[in-house]
Amino acid sequence: MKRLITLCIAITLLACKEDIPKDYVTLSGKIENADNSKVVKLLKGRELKRTITLNADGTFADTLKVEEGDYTLQHGNKYGPIFLKNNNESSVIADYNDFEKSMVFDGDASDTNNFSIQSFLISNDHFTNDLISSGLQKDLDDAIKNYRSAYQQLKAKYKDVDSLRIANTDRKIEGTVQQITRYLSSKIAMRSAFPAGKASPVFEDYENFKGGNMSLGDLKGKYVYIDVWATWCGPCIREIPSLKKIEKQFEGKNIAFLSISVDEGRGYKGNAAEAYKGWKKMVADKNLGGIQLIADNGFRSRFIEDYKINSIPRFLLIGPDGTIVSADAPRPSNPKLVALFNSLDI
Repeated sequence: MKRLITLCIAITLLACKEDIPKDYVTLSGKIENADNSKVVKLLKGRELKRTITLNADGTFADTLKVEEGDYTLQHGNKYGPIFLKNNNESSVIADYNDFEKSMVFDGDASDTNNFSIQSFLISNDHFTNDLISSGLQKDLDDAIKNYRSAYQQLKAKYKDVDSLRIANTDRKIEGTVQQITRYLSSKIAMRSAFPAGKASPVFEDYENFKGGNMSLGDLKGKYVYIDVWATWCGPCIREIPSLKKIEKQFEGKNIAFLSISVDEGRGYKGNAAEAYKGWKKMVADKNLGGIQLIADNGFRSRFIEDYKINSIPRFLLIGPDGTIVSADAPRPSNPKLVALFNSLDI
């Protein structure tokens, strides 16, 4: 009888011990095609919480005490979100070559983690580069409809996600819709106002860096790719190497590369004379190619206003007959520009 009582007590104590929540989380996983750092970093905001060394096969495992909440996994220069909670065992598999998109979670809180990363990524499936570069209102409406539908499917798939996270993500989804709508509304209106085949607005007697003046009509018979830029515009400057490369690629073809500066004082304490000097200096210092012109009145120039240009860089493509090919042409850094040129047999 004593032996039986002792055995029952032992079993009871063991059961109680197993029921005690662990005050740490077990985090494990595998990184395919790992980078040379061979470590995974766990961040809370910008604060580094733990550095975990990968094994030779890309696997890793560690235990650590955490404050329940959202963290970031960093490997090399790639980042991805993860929710962690003590007493959980969480794991993740990812490929460094496509880190966020390849993340798949298992173990405790896997529904929460998979829901979080996939609800973040679905915007890329619907708000595509094609929509941004050439979409019209119907394209945007369809994208928003499909985006919301895909999100509802995620909520139905991951049923164990807590209501607070769902509510927060609902707000983020609608915030994304509002942001993309605001961003594209002016572009869509512009595309509708300047359809392909419409006669292009023109400019007259813009100063040419190489001397004399030039009008758009002087280039009739050629395609004209226009870069509207300014010396103070960082994104404009970043396009210069790509523009030079394309100018070289299409040298001798039936296309003129034309850059129009809207420098009028910005970046030069409002001094138009200094802005003019700055334009001439940058064209010379950077050995800019093509035809370099300066607009007669900055953003208030008739040509700029006619094309409703209020932000730069802006790229235009005009046909040999003076009609619009694209009032919002791809940037030089976008491979679609060369594809567009080739489709026109330039």
